[in-house]
Amino acid sequence: MTATATAATTEFDQNLSDAFSERLVGMLNEAALSMMISIGHRTGLFDTIATLPPSSSQQIADQAELDERYVREWLGGMVTGRIVRYDAETKTYHLPDEHARWLTREFSPENIAVTHQWTSVLGHVESQVVDKFHNGGGVHYECFHRFHEVMAAESAQTVVAALTQHILPLAPGLRDQLQQGIDVLDIGCGSGKAACALAAAFPNSRFVGYDLCDDAIEAAQAEADKLGLTNIRFQARDITQMNEPEAYDLVTAFDVIHDQKDPATVLDQVYATVRRGGTFLMQDIRASSHVEKNLDHPIGTFLYAISTMHCMTVSLAQEGEGLGAVWGEELAVEMLTDAGFADVRVETLEHDIINNYYITSK
Repeated sequence: MTATATAATTEFDQNLSDAFSERLVGMLNEAALSMMISIGHRTGLFDTIATLPPSSSQQIADQAELDERYVREWLGGMVTGRIVRYDAETKTYHLPDEHARWLTREFSPENIAVTHQWTSVLGHVESQVVDKFHNGGGVHYECFHRFHEVMAAESAQTVVAALTQHILPLAPGLRDQLQQGIDVLDIGCGSGKAACALAAAFPNSRFVGYDLCDDAIEAAQAEADKLGLTNIRFQARDITQMNEPEAYDLVTAFDVIHDQKDPATVLDQVYATVRRGGTFLMQDIRASSHVEKNLDHPIGTFLYAISTMHCMTVSLAQEGEGLGAVWGEELAVEMLTDAGFADVRVETLEHDIINNYYITSK
């Protein structure tokens, strides 16, 4: 080994090490805060505090109908996390309007507290995922506690809220077709929020939703029943085996394809089921297929984490490809083209930093 090489391997940058240590300590606080934000959302505490003047922990607990001791300890985390303000003289707590905007249901779809629920949802399967690091394979959908509930809440904010005003206009003429009446299939429909929203907005069209999970289909049907919809039906089905040639004028896939055990086959099936002149509208994660191009992604680390803990592993659990959430725009366009779709357009929305919208026709 040369002297230069030896120096390169033994030199230690104490400042760099100290900075990294401080960063790790900061991560402990931020990770803990994320879990506490999830609790604040689920209990409705953020919504309660936002409506109150500066109040004591007992007043907040009474208003929220929660146990004061738990509320007080949670408030301690919110104060030290610089989310809730505390007046030591009056012993009262206050949520600034500037913070409430991003933490309360009143301001949906800007409520980022919804997304912080993933911290506990994914933590629930950490041991199972660690086992798969050692032994391979994947963690099945049924192992995920509250997954469909949280996914539906996120979908309601990112997709459903933007459907008619922002997403559908990305495909010229599509709204007019829906108003006149066409056949629509939503694959991987989950709890059916998007499909039901479309069915309610366009009563002349006919809607079908497929999902692999029985519990998701039950939730979707309950949603349709609650809304009194008669132009939609849901079915638990493996979408790699649809075999419905040219049955639909529009097929939608919202945050679905990268989770599949065999995404290429699903896209082949979609191509086959779209009628001539029909449209495929696919929403998926906005990222590159190349990790070096994701270094400046605003939530790149989160995407790789949720992919490791859910998207990739549920596919591998079915002996699938394990494509993962960060399969990226380049690969998505390539796979759509390989399935037979031509002239794939990739669209984005100004208010949505997370998703790409792929629009193509047959």
